[in-house]
Amino acid sequence: MGSTVSHGIRQRLRQRFAEWVNRRIPPARSVTLDQKRIFIFPSGVGLFFTLCLLVMLLTAINYQNNMSFALTFLLATLFIVAILHTYANLSGLTIRALRATPVFPGQHSEFSVQLERGGQREHFALLLKWPDSSASTVNLVERDTVQVHLHMAVGGRGWFSPGRLLLESTYPLGLLRCWTWVDLDLCALVYPQPLACPELPGLATDQGDAAATLVEGSDDFYGFRNYRYGDSLRQLHWKGLARGQGVQTKQYGAYASRSVWLDWEMFPGYGTEQRLSHLCYWVLVFEQRGEEYGLRLPGFALAPGLGDRHRDRALQALALYGIERKPL
Repeated sequence: MGSTVSHGIRQRLRQRFAEWVNRRIPPARSVTLDQKRIFIFPSGVGLFFTLCLLVMLLTAINYQNNMSFALTFLLATLFIVAILHTYANLSGLTIRALRATPVFPGQHSEFSVQLERGGQREHFALLLKWPDSSASTVNLVERDTVQVHLHMAVGGRGWFSPGRLLLESTYPLGLLRCWTWVDLDLCALVYPQPLACPELPGLATDQGDAAATLVEGSDDFYGFRNYRYGDSLRQLHWKGLARGQGVQTKQYGAYASRSVWLDWEMFPGYGTEQRLSHLCYWVLVFEQRGEEYGLRLPGFALAPGLGDRHRDRALQALALYGIERKPL
Protein backbone atom coordinates (compact mmCIF):
# COMPACT_ATOMS: atom_id res chain seq x y z
CA MET A 1 0.00 0.00 0.00
CA GLY A 2 2.78 2.40 0.97
CA SER A 3 4.74 1.67 -2.21
CA THR A 4 1.64 2.35 -4.31
CA VAL A 5 1.12 5.72 -2.60
CA SER A 6 4.78 6.70 -3.00
CA HIS A 7 4.69 5.67 -6.65
CA GLY A 8 1.61 7.84 -7.20
CA ILE A 9 3.32 10.78 -5.51
CA ARG A 10 6.39 10.38 -7.72
CA GLN A 11 4.19 10.23 -10.82
CA ARG A 12 2.42 13.48 -9.85
CA LEU A 13 5.72 15.19 -9.13
CA ARG A 14 7.12 14.11 -12.53
CA GLN A 15 3.96 15.31 -14.24
CA ARG A 16 4.08 18.70 -12.54
CA PHE A 17 7.77 19.05 -13.31
CA ALA A 18 7.13 18.16 -16.99
CA GLU A 19 4.35 20.78 -17.14
CA TRP A 20 6.67 23.36 -15.62
CA VAL A 21 9.43 22.57 -18.14
CA ASN A 22 6.92 22.73 -21.02
CA ARG A 23 5.87 26.21 -19.93
CA ARG A 24 9.45 27.35 -19.46
CA ILE A 25 10.87 25.74 -22.63
CA PRO A 26 7.97 25.09 -25.07
CA PRO A 27 8.45 22.84 -28.15
CA ALA A 28 10.07 24.62 -31.12
CA ARG A 29 12.13 23.76 -34.20
CA SER A 30 14.81 26.20 -33.07
CA VAL A 31 15.78 27.25 -29.52
CA THR A 32 18.31 29.90 -28.44
CA LEU A 33 19.62 29.35 -24.92
CA ASP A 34 19.33 32.19 -22.44
CA GLN A 35 18.96 32.55 -18.68
CA LYS A 36 15.39 31.24 -18.78
CA ARG A 37 16.37 28.00 -20.52
CA ILE A 38 19.60 27.10 -18.72
CA PHE A 39 19.93 25.27 -15.39
CA ILE A 40 23.12 25.10 -13.32
CA PHE A 41 24.01 23.15 -10.18
CA PRO A 42 27.18 21.80 -8.56
CA SER A 43 28.30 18.45 -9.90
CA GLY A 44 29.35 15.57 -7.67
CA VAL A 45 32.90 16.91 -7.72
CA GLY A 46 31.58 20.39 -7.01
CA LEU A 47 29.65 19.21 -3.95
CA PHE A 48 32.77 17.51 -2.60
CA PHE A 49 34.74 20.70 -3.32
CA THR A 50 32.14 22.75 -1.41
CA LEU A 51 32.35 20.36 1.53
CA CYS A 52 36.14 20.70 1.54
CA LEU A 53 35.81 24.50 1.54
CA LEU A 54 33.49 24.29 4.55
CA VAL A 55 35.97 22.10 6.44
CA MET A 56 38.83 24.47 5.53
CA LEU A 57 36.81 27.47 6.72
CA LEU A 58 36.01 25.80 10.06
CA THR A 59 39.67 24.88 10.46
CA ALA A 60 40.80 28.43 9.70
CA ILE A 61 38.31 29.83 12.21
CA ASN A 62 39.40 27.33 14.87
CA TYR A 63 43.13 28.05 14.49
CA GLN A 64 42.80 31.72 13.52
CA ASN A 65 45.27 31.11 10.68
CA ASN A 66 45.40 33.88 8.10
CA MET A 67 46.96 31.66 5.39
CA SER A 68 44.12 29.17 5.83
CA PHE A 69 41.59 31.99 5.42
CA ALA A 70 43.38 33.25 2.32
CA LEU A 71 43.48 29.80 0.71
CA THR A 72 39.82 29.11 1.54
CA PHE A 73 38.61 32.42 0.10
CA LEU A 74 40.83 32.00 -2.96
CA LEU A 75 39.29 28.61 -3.71
CA ALA A 76 35.79 29.99 -3.05
CA THR A 77 36.47 32.77 -5.55
CA LEU A 78 37.61 30.15 -8.06
CA PHE A 79 34.30 28.34 -7.55
CA ILE A 80 32.33 31.54 -8.21
CA VAL A 81 34.33 32.29 -11.37
CA ALA A 82 33.70 28.72 -12.53
CA ILE A 83 29.93 29.36 -12.22
CA LEU A 84 30.19 32.27 -14.65
CA HIS A 85 32.31 30.37 -17.19
CA THR A 86 30.19 27.21 -17.04
CA TYR A 87 27.02 29.22 -17.65
CA ALA A 88 28.65 31.20 -20.48
CA ASN A 89 29.66 27.94 -22.18
CA LEU A 90 25.96 27.26 -22.97
CA SER A 91 24.57 30.77 -23.13
CA GLY A 92 23.87 32.09 -26.63
CA LEU A 93 23.85 28.69 -28.33
CA THR A 94 21.09 28.01 -30.87
CA ILE A 95 19.87 24.44 -31.36
CA ARG A 96 18.01 23.66 -34.59
CA ALA A 97 16.13 20.53 -35.61
CA LEU A 98 17.19 19.29 -39.05
CA ARG A 99 15.73 15.89 -39.92
CA ALA A 100 15.01 12.38 -38.76
CA THR A 101 15.53 9.33 -40.99
CA PRO A 102 12.39 7.25 -41.73
CA VAL A 103 12.89 3.62 -40.67
CA PHE A 104 11.04 0.40 -39.99
CA PRO A 105 10.05 -0.74 -36.47
CA GLY A 106 12.98 -1.88 -34.36
CA GLN A 107 15.58 -0.08 -36.45
CA HIS A 108 17.65 2.93 -35.36
CA SER A 109 16.65 6.30 -36.76
CA GLU A 110 19.23 9.05 -37.22
CA PHE A 111 18.19 12.35 -35.62
CA SER A 112 20.16 15.33 -36.90
CA VAL A 113 20.42 18.66 -35.07
CA GLN A 114 22.59 21.72 -35.60
CA LEU A 115 24.38 23.86 -33.02
CA GLU A 116 25.11 27.50 -33.82
CA ARG A 117 27.09 29.89 -31.69
CA GLY A 118 26.10 33.51 -31.21
CA GLY A 119 28.96 35.94 -31.77
CA GLN A 120 32.59 34.84 -31.49
CA ARG A 121 32.38 33.06 -28.14
CA GLU A 122 33.89 29.56 -28.11
CA HIS A 123 32.02 26.59 -26.64
CA PHE A 124 33.71 23.45 -25.37
CA ALA A 125 32.73 19.91 -24.32
CA LEU A 126 29.04 20.10 -25.24
CA LEU A 127 27.32 16.76 -24.59
CA LEU A 128 24.07 16.03 -26.45
CA LYS A 129 21.78 13.02 -26.07
CA TRP A 130 18.16 11.94 -25.88
CA PRO A 131 17.11 9.66 -23.00
CA ASP A 132 17.66 6.43 -24.96
CA SER A 133 19.94 7.60 -27.77
CA SER A 134 23.64 7.56 -28.38
CA ALA A 135 25.60 10.53 -27.02
CA SER A 136 27.89 12.96 -28.81
CA THR A 137 30.36 15.54 -27.48
CA VAL A 138 31.28 18.49 -29.72
CA ASN A 139 33.20 21.76 -29.59
CA LEU A 140 32.40 25.05 -31.32
CA VAL A 141 35.78 26.69 -31.73
CA GLU A 142 36.83 27.23 -35.33
CA ARG A 143 33.36 26.83 -36.88
CA ASP A 144 30.16 28.76 -36.29
CA THR A 145 27.93 25.71 -36.74
CA VAL A 146 28.22 21.98 -36.26
CA GLN A 147 25.81 19.15 -37.08
CA VAL A 148 25.26 16.36 -34.61
CA HIS A 149 23.79 12.97 -35.53
CA LEU A 150 22.28 10.83 -32.78
CA HIS A 151 20.83 7.34 -33.20
CA MET A 152 17.91 5.82 -31.36
CA ALA A 153 15.78 2.69 -31.67
CA VAL A 154 12.21 3.56 -32.66
CA GLY A 155 8.87 2.06 -31.69
CA GLY A 156 5.85 1.08 -33.76
CA ARG A 157 4.25 2.49 -36.91
CA GLY A 158 3.59 6.23 -37.14
CA TRP A 159 5.45 9.17 -35.67
CA PHE A 160 8.17 8.50 -33.10
CA SER A 161 9.12 11.34 -30.76
CA PRO A 162 12.49 10.99 -28.98
CA GLY A 163 11.45 13.36 -26.18
CA ARG A 164 13.46 16.27 -24.84
CA LEU A 165 17.08 16.64 -25.91
CA LEU A 166 19.64 17.01 -23.13
CA LEU A 167 22.49 19.47 -23.74
CA GLU A 168 24.96 19.73 -20.88
CA SER A 169 28.51 20.73 -20.04
CA THR A 170 30.81 20.76 -16.99
CA TYR A 171 33.45 22.95 -18.66
CA PRO A 172 35.89 24.33 -17.51
CA LEU A 173 36.65 22.73 -14.13
CA GLY A 174 33.98 20.09 -13.72
CA LEU A 175 32.76 21.69 -10.51
CA LEU A 176 29.38 22.65 -11.92
CA ARG A 177 26.93 20.99 -14.30
CA CYS A 178 25.11 23.31 -16.69
CA TRP A 179 22.30 21.81 -18.76
CA THR A 180 19.05 22.33 -20.62
CA TRP A 181 16.18 20.18 -21.91
CA VAL A 182 14.82 21.29 -25.26
CA ASP A 183 11.92 19.86 -27.22
CA LEU A 184 12.87 20.35 -30.86
CA ASP A 185 9.57 19.09 -32.27
CA LEU A 186 11.55 16.50 -34.24
CA CYS A 187 9.84 13.19 -35.04
CA ALA A 188 10.89 10.15 -37.05
CA LEU A 189 8.47 8.47 -39.43
CA VAL A 190 8.17 4.74 -38.75
CA TYR A 191 6.90 2.57 -41.59
CA PRO A 192 4.81 -0.57 -41.02
CA GLN A 193 6.71 -3.76 -40.34
CA PRO A 194 6.94 -5.61 -43.71
CA LEU A 195 5.11 -8.93 -43.45
CA ALA A 196 5.64 -11.45 -46.24
CA CYS A 197 2.82 -13.51 -47.68
CA PRO A 198 3.23 -16.31 -50.27
CA GLU A 199 1.21 -14.62 -53.02
CA LEU A 200 -0.65 -11.43 -53.78
CA PRO A 201 -4.39 -12.22 -53.92
CA GLY A 202 -6.75 -10.45 -56.28
CA LEU A 203 -4.02 -8.66 -58.25
CA ALA A 204 -5.47 -5.72 -60.20
CA THR A 205 -3.73 -4.33 -63.30
CA ASP A 206 -4.37 -1.56 -65.80
CA GLN A 207 -3.34 -3.73 -68.80
CA GLY A 208 -2.88 -7.31 -69.80
CA ASP A 209 0.34 -9.13 -69.18
CA ALA A 210 2.07 -6.90 -71.72
CA ALA A 211 1.17 -4.46 -74.46
CA ALA A 212 3.21 -3.38 -77.48
CA THR A 213 3.78 0.36 -77.42
CA LEU A 214 5.51 2.42 -80.06
CA VAL A 215 8.48 4.14 -78.51
CA GLU A 216 10.45 6.55 -80.64
CA GLY A 217 14.16 5.97 -80.39
CA SER A 218 13.92 2.42 -78.96
CA ASP A 219 16.40 -0.22 -80.12
CA ASP A 220 13.78 -2.95 -80.76
CA PHE A 221 12.65 -3.08 -84.40
CA TYR A 222 8.85 -3.25 -84.73
CA GLY A 223 7.95 -2.83 -88.46
CA PHE A 224 7.41 -0.31 -91.28
CA ARG A 225 4.87 2.39 -92.00
CA ASN A 226 4.45 5.01 -94.73
CA TYR A 227 6.65 8.06 -94.44
CA ARG A 228 5.23 11.07 -92.57
CA TYR A 229 6.50 14.61 -92.75
CA GLY A 230 8.99 15.20 -89.95
CA ASP A 231 10.27 11.60 -89.68
CA SER A 232 13.99 11.31 -89.09
CA LEU A 233 16.03 10.52 -92.20
CA ARG A 234 17.97 7.95 -90.18
CA GLN A 235 14.78 5.88 -89.81
CA LEU A 236 13.96 5.78 -93.55
CA HIS A 237 13.96 2.35 -95.17
CA TRP A 238 16.52 3.18 -97.86
CA LYS A 239 16.86 -0.39 -99.15
CA GLY A 240 13.11 -0.59 -99.77
CA LEU A 241 13.19 2.76 -101.55
CA ALA A 242 15.98 1.47 -103.80
CA ARG A 243 13.81 -1.57 -104.68
CA GLY A 244 10.93 0.73 -105.64
CA GLN A 245 8.74 0.03 -102.55
CA GLY A 246 8.12 3.69 -101.86
CA VAL A 247 9.23 5.83 -98.97
CA GLN A 248 8.78 3.98 -95.68
CA THR A 249 9.86 4.64 -92.09
CA LYS A 250 11.16 2.04 -89.69
CA GLN A 251 9.17 1.63 -86.49
CA TYR A 252 10.55 0.70 -83.11
CA GLY A 253 8.52 -0.65 -80.21
CA ALA A 254 8.79 -1.78 -76.64
CA TYR A 255 6.68 -3.90 -74.34
CA ALA A 256 5.21 -1.80 -71.57
CA SER A 257 5.09 -3.63 -68.25
CA ARG A 258 1.74 -3.86 -66.54
CA SER A 259 0.79 -1.40 -63.80
CA VAL A 260 -0.12 -3.24 -60.60
CA TRP A 261 -2.58 -1.87 -58.04
CA LEU A 262 -1.90 -2.77 -54.43
CA ASP A 263 -5.33 -2.50 -52.87
CA TRP A 264 -6.57 -2.44 -49.27
CA GLU A 265 -9.32 -4.90 -50.28
CA MET A 266 -6.80 -7.55 -51.33
CA PHE A 267 -6.60 -8.81 -47.74
CA PRO A 268 -10.17 -9.27 -46.45
CA GLY A 269 -10.46 -10.64 -42.95
CA TYR A 270 -7.13 -9.23 -41.79
CA GLY A 271 -6.68 -6.54 -39.15
CA THR A 272 -5.53 -3.03 -39.98
CA GLU A 273 -1.89 -3.48 -38.98
CA GLN A 274 -1.57 -6.81 -40.78
CA ARG A 275 -3.01 -5.35 -43.99
CA LEU A 276 -0.60 -2.44 -43.81
CA SER A 277 2.31 -4.80 -43.19
CA HIS A 278 1.41 -6.96 -46.21
CA LEU A 279 1.02 -3.92 -48.45
CA CYS A 280 4.34 -2.55 -47.20
CA TYR A 281 6.02 -5.84 -48.09
CA TRP A 282 4.64 -5.82 -51.64
CA VAL A 283 5.60 -2.17 -52.17
CA LEU A 284 9.20 -3.15 -51.45
CA VAL A 285 8.95 -6.26 -53.65
CA PHE A 286 7.62 -4.43 -56.73
CA GLU A 287 10.11 -1.59 -56.23
CA GLN A 288 12.95 -4.12 -56.14
CA ARG A 289 11.62 -5.83 -59.28
CA GLY A 290 11.40 -2.51 -61.12
CA GLU A 291 7.67 -2.99 -61.88
CA GLU A 292 5.22 -0.10 -61.73
CA TYR A 293 2.63 -0.23 -58.94
CA GLY A 294 -0.09 1.93 -57.46
CA LEU A 295 -1.60 1.97 -53.99
CA ARG A 296 -5.21 2.22 -52.87
CA LEU A 297 -6.19 2.79 -49.27
CA PRO A 298 -9.53 3.95 -47.90
CA GLY A 299 -9.60 7.66 -48.77
CA PHE A 300 -6.24 7.59 -50.56
CA ALA A 301 -4.98 6.58 -54.00
CA LEU A 302 -1.47 6.77 -55.44
CA ALA A 303 -1.24 6.40 -59.22
CA PRO A 304 1.09 3.68 -60.56
CA GLY A 305 4.71 4.68 -60.73
CA LEU A 306 8.25 3.67 -59.86
CA GLY A 307 11.31 5.12 -58.19
CA ASP A 308 12.52 6.25 -54.79
CA ARG A 309 10.09 9.15 -54.50
CA HIS A 310 7.14 6.98 -55.47
CA ARG A 311 8.21 4.31 -52.96
CA ASP A 312 8.61 6.89 -50.20
CA ARG A 313 5.15 8.33 -50.87
CA ALA A 314 3.62 4.86 -50.72
CA LEU A 315 5.43 3.95 -47.50
CA GLN A 316 4.49 7.29 -45.93
CA ALA A 317 0.84 6.74 -46.76
CA LEU A 318 1.00 3.30 -45.13
CA ALA A 319 2.84 4.64 -42.08
CA LEU A 320 0.36 7.46 -41.45
CA TYR A 321 -2.84 5.56 -42.20
CA GLY A 322 -5.30 6.34 -39.42
CA ILE A 323 -2.88 8.83 -37.77
CA GLU A 324 -4.08 12.41 -37.92
CA ARG A 325 -1.04 14.44 -36.86
CA LYS A 326 2.36 14.42 -35.20
CA PRO A 327 2.51 13.88 -31.45
CA LEU A 328 2.63 16.99 -29.30
